[in-house]
Amino acid sequence: MCFWVVLFLVLCNFNGFVDSLNGEGYALLSFKQSVHEDPEGSLSNWNSSDENPCSWNGITCKEQRVVSVSIPKKKLLGFLPSALGSLTDLRHVNLRNNMFFGSLPVELLEAQGLQSLVLYGNSFSGSVPNEIGKLKYLQILDLSQNFFNGSLPVSIVQCKRLKALDLSQNNFTGPLPNGFGSGLVSLEKLNLSFNKFNGSIPSNTGNLSSLQGTVDFSHNLFSGSIPASLGNLPEKVYIDLTYNNLSGPIPQNGALMNRGPTAFIGNPRLCGPPLKNPCSSDVPGASSPASYPFLPNNYPPENGDDGGGKREKGRGLSKSAIVAIIVSDVIGICLVGLLFSYCYSRVCGFGEGKDENCYAKGGKGRKECLCFRKDESETLSENVEQYDLVPLDTQVAFDLDELLKASAFVLGKSGIGIVYKVVLEDGHTLAVRRLGEGGSQRFKEFQTEVEAIGKIRHSNIVTLRAYYWSVDEKLLIYDYIPNGSLATALHGKPGMVSFTPVPWSVRVKIIKGIAKGLVYLHEFSPKKYVHGDLKPSNILLGHNMEPHISDFGLARLANIAGGSPTLQSNRMPAEKPQERQQKSVSLEVTTTNSSSNLGSYYQAPESLKVVKPSQKWDIYSYGVILLEMITGRTAVVQVGSSEMDLVNWMQLCIEEKKPLADVLDPYLAPDADKEEEIIAVLKIAMACVHSSPEKRPTMRHISDALDRLIVSSD
Repeated sequence: MCFWVVLFLVLCNFNGFVDSLNGEGYALLSFKQSVHEDPEGSLSNWNSSDENPCSWNGITCKEQRVVSVSIPKKKLLGFLPSALGSLTDLRHVNLRNNMFFGSLPVELLEAQGLQSLVLYGNSFSGSVPNEIGKLKYLQILDLSQNFFNGSLPVSIVQCKRLKALDLSQNNFTGPLPNGFGSGLVSLEKLNLSFNKFNGSIPSNTGNLSSLQGTVDFSHNLFSGSIPASLGNLPEKVYIDLTYNNLSGPIPQNGALMNRGPTAFIGNPRLCGPPLKNPCSSDVPGASSPASYPFLPNNYPPENGDDGGGKREKGRGLSKSAIVAIIVSDVIGICLVGLLFSYCYSRVCGFGEGKDENCYAKGGKGRKECLCFRKDESETLSENVEQYDLVPLDTQVAFDLDELLKASAFVLGKSGIGIVYKVVLEDGHTLAVRRLGEGGSQRFKEFQTEVEAIGKIRHSNIVTLRAYYWSVDEKLLIYDYIPNGSLATALHGKPGMVSFTPVPWSVRVKIIKGIAKGLVYLHEFSPKKYVHGDLKPSNILLGHNMEPHISDFGLARLANIAGGSPTLQSNRMPAEKPQERQQKSVSLEVTTTNSSSNLGSYYQAPESLKVVKPSQKWDIYSYGVILLEMITGRTAVVQVGSSEMDLVNWMQLCIEEKKPLADVLDPYLAPDADKEEEIIAVLKIAMACVHSSPEKRPTMRHISDALDRLIVSSD
C-alpha cells in the first residue's frame, strides 16, 4: 500500500502520468532543475506536460530523438547533471558563454555519438575525465575560458576524428599525452594557450598536416628544444610559441623558416635566427629568465621605425623645416586661443571682476555667468529651471534645492563638461558633472541610458546616484571619491609640494580592483558595458586607495545631452604626442602634467580602423595601465630626443635584453623581494597589449590569474 502512495506522489510531482513525457524529456527536466538562474527565461517552455521535448527552446530532434542541446549566451547559472548522458542520440552540446560551474560529468561522455562539445566561456573546473576517449565521433572540443585543471587525459588521442581542439585560458598542467601528434591526425585547429602545460612539445606534432591558421602553444611552461618536425606543418600555418621555457636553436626548416621573432618572444633561452642572440654559452643572461622582463609582440621594428616612437635613422628634417613647423604651430595655437577667447567672452559677457571659472548659463534672450570658484562658496545655479532631480538610488536623501544651495568647487574641465566637488549643508560630499546646454529633444533616450548606468553597483566602479535634465542644463551626480586619480598617485602633478610613492602592495590592490571592476562591466552589468576610454586619469582612488572606475558611458550621454564629447578623436592617428588630448576628465583639477594628455595612447591599435569599441579595447588599455604601474613611466616614453609609446618601448627593451631593474619604477626599489610577482604581472600586461585582439585574454581570466599569482598582498 505504501508503495502505491509513494508512486502516486511522484507522479503528481511531475504534473501528469508517466506517459505524458518521454524519458529524454525527463532527462532534460533534470538539466532545468540544475539551473539556478535563468534571467532571460530560456527554459520557460520546458514543461512536463509535453509529450516530448522536441519543441523546447534550444532542443533539436531527429525522428523524435534529441540530437542537439544548444543554449548559448543566455546567462544560465547552474551545473551539468549526469542525466544528459542518457540522451543516447545526442550529437551536439553548445552551452558557450553562460555561467555553468562544477565538473564535467563522466556520464555525459556516455553519449558516445557526440560530435561537438562546446563549453567555452563558463566556469567549469576539475579535470577532463579519461572517458573522453570513448567519443569516437567527436569533431569539435572547445573547453576554452574555463577553470579546468589537471593533465590532458591520454585517451584523447583516441578521438581520431577531432578537427578542432581549443583548451585555451584554463589551468591545465602536465605534459601533452604520448601520441598526441600521431593520434589526432584530423586536427585543423589547435589552441593550448594560457595554461600551465609543461614538458617538451611532442616531436610527432609535425604529423598534424591538416592544421590551419594559428597553432597556439603560447603562455605555457613548455621546455626543451623546439622539435624540428614542427617545420613539417603546412607553410601557411603560424606557430605561436611565445612565453614558454623553450631553449636552444630555432630550427630553420619548413613552417619555421622566415618567421620573425614575434613567434618566439618570452623564451629567453632560445637562440639563433630570427633572434639576435647567437647560440653560444657566452650570451649573458641566457640561462636566467628572471633577469629580463617577459615581453611579447611586434618587434624588432622594420625600416628603422619602432612602431610607436620616432627613432631616427638616416636623414631627419632640415632645420628650416623644423623652424617652419614650430612657427606654424605657434601661429595656429594663438589663432585658436583668440577665437576661443572671443567666443567665450561673447557668451558669458566677461568683464571686469568676472571669475575665470565662470561658465555660460542661460536660455533664449539670457546671458548670465554662474560661477564655481575654487576659493569661494557659490551656489550651483539660482536660475536652473526647476525640473525634478531624479534619484537612481534609494539612499539619495537630498533634493534639487539642497544641491543648488551647496558649496561647489571646480575639480576639472574637459570636452565632456566641468566637474565640481559639491558639499551639501549636512556635510555630504558629491561630484557633479555638467554635460552641456543643448539637446532638448532627446530626453527619453538620455533617460534610458542614464538609468541603465545607474543600476551598476560595484565596489570598484563609481556610483551614479542621480541626474537632472532641463532644456539648458544636464547634471550627473556621483559619489565623491576623495584621493584623486591613479595618474596623480603615480606621477604627481605640477605644483604638488610633496609626493608619496605608491608601494607595490598598494599597486597590487589597485591592479586587482580595476580588473574586478572591468569583469563586472563586461559580464554582469545590465548592458555588458565596454568602457572604451580607460586610462589612469579616470581610475579614482578611495579612502583606502581602493580603485573606482569612472566615466564609462559618458561619451554617449554627452552626445545625447548636446555636449561636444571628443572621445571619437582619440581614434584618429596623431602626428605629435602633444596633440593627443585627453578627452575625459576625472574628479580632480586638470593639470598640465603630460599624463593628462595621453588619452589616445591607451587606445587599442584596432581603434584606428573600427568605430565601435569592444571589450578587447578595454583589455589593451588595462595592459598599458599595468605597464605604467610597473615602470612608473607615462604612456609616452622619452628615448633620447624622440618619443615612443610605452608598449613599443617595452618591446624594444626585450629586444635589447634590458635587465628588469632598467624598466622598473625606481620607487619600487624597496620591493625588490617582489621581483617574481612583478614579472608575473608584467607577463599579464603584455598579453593584454597583444596586437591581435583575439589573442588578448578576457578580463575574467586576467582577474583570476591575478588572484592566483598574488595572494599574499591582500
